[in-house]
Amino acid sequence: MGTAKGRVRGALSAVGRGFVLSFACLVGSITLFVWTVLSIVFVPLGIGLMTTPYTLELVRKHANRRRLLAVTWFDIRIPVPYRPFPEDLRTGFTGRVERTTLMLKDPATWRDIRWLLVDMTAGYVVLALAVGLFVYPLEGFVLAAGLWRVFTDDRYWYAFVPVDSQATGLAAAALGVVLLAVGLRFSEPLLRLHFVITRAMLAPVREQELARRIDRLTETRHEAVDTAASELRRIERDLHDGAQARLVAMGMNLGTVEALIEKDPAQARKLLAAARESSAEALAELRDLVRGIHPPVLAERGLGDAVRALALRLPFASEVEVELTGRADAAVESAAYFAVSETLTNAAKHSGADRVRVDIWHTDSVLRMSVTDNGRGGARVGAGSGLSGIERRLGTFDGVLAVSSPAGGPTMVTMEIPCELS
Repeated sequence: MGTAKGRVRGALSAVGRGFVLSFACLVGSITLFVWTVLSIVFVPLGIGLMTTPYTLELVRKHANRRRLLAVTWFDIRIPVPYRPFPEDLRTGFTGRVERTTLMLKDPATWRDIRWLLVDMTAGYVVLALAVGLFVYPLEGFVLAAGLWRVFTDDRYWYAFVPVDSQATGLAAAALGVVLLAVGLRFSEPLLRLHFVITRAMLAPVREQELARRIDRLTETRHEAVDTAASELRRIERDLHDGAQARLVAMGMNLGTVEALIEKDPAQARKLLAAARESSAEALAELRDLVRGIHPPVLAERGLGDAVRALALRLPFASEVEVELTGRADAAVESAAYFAVSETLTNAAKHSGADRVRVDIWHTDSVLRMSVTDNGRGGARVGAGSGLSGIERRLGTFDGVLAVSSPAGGPTMVTMEIPCELS
């Protein structure tokens, strides 16, 4: 019974979504396709230089909206392959010319235009089938009840029996039942097929995907080198200003003790006590330093227990849920641990939250982590944001970071790293 209800609910949801989306195919895609073609045609006349950038921006927003629906509704991920504009892009008429040229040279622009053509034809037909398999049977049921006799007029193709015959109503009802059953089974797959077609048209070809991956790896390699150099400088600074200074002071105290142990035993005992305190403080600082490089609990117990230990030190209530069937590589575990650690630190410092939840699980060869707090919201990835550093750390392993933080909260930071578990 539960499965049948779920199937009916899924089919009705698919019909409603398909009905709304069909307008986007008919109205949005057709309008944007016509505007885009006209803008590009008039580029040599100068008029297109004014309209083409804005039109193509609308096309990209339209395509990105479809990408968002694909991943939200069916977890179908469609990469965004647009080339970034240079930071020194000029303004004015010269800037419009440069912007138009860059957009027209981008292969993704022409894929978007081809997609608009397919979306308003094949894409619309698939959606119409998903909706029609549910809507059309209603007409058959109405006919069977004898409410709308106009539908039995000979002008319609399905008036295959005499109007006065009872077989007309029975045949219409039977046809409606069959189509309704087909709709229950295929409306949701048809809606999914629409997004599969969208992915086939919008996703970059293999060569372009490889080029994007090479650029991404080159960028993350430079960031990894810079991060490693920065980390080494931090370790050197912490050793120089912390443990090293205390050890030097302890050595000087012990030298003074040697000189005073015969002359002034009381003063020597005071210096020994100070040396003991310095050694304890230096040991604590060295432990903190080691924990900052690679926590022992992470190496010994794994990511789940390391994050649980991390959550215990938070100044507010925390909940950690871990579903891992094995362990990732040490480098991946370390990156994941510090990504969660920095996210929790940001939540403690800036969110104003009094509760946080951490979820860690592994599915489809991807390690996924989410940190959710009930704070004030407003977090975003950008220049100067701590989340940007986390994004760079994950990028070294082809990982990604996504933030959902509306004003007033809650804030959810989701991180993913492709990996396998041992």
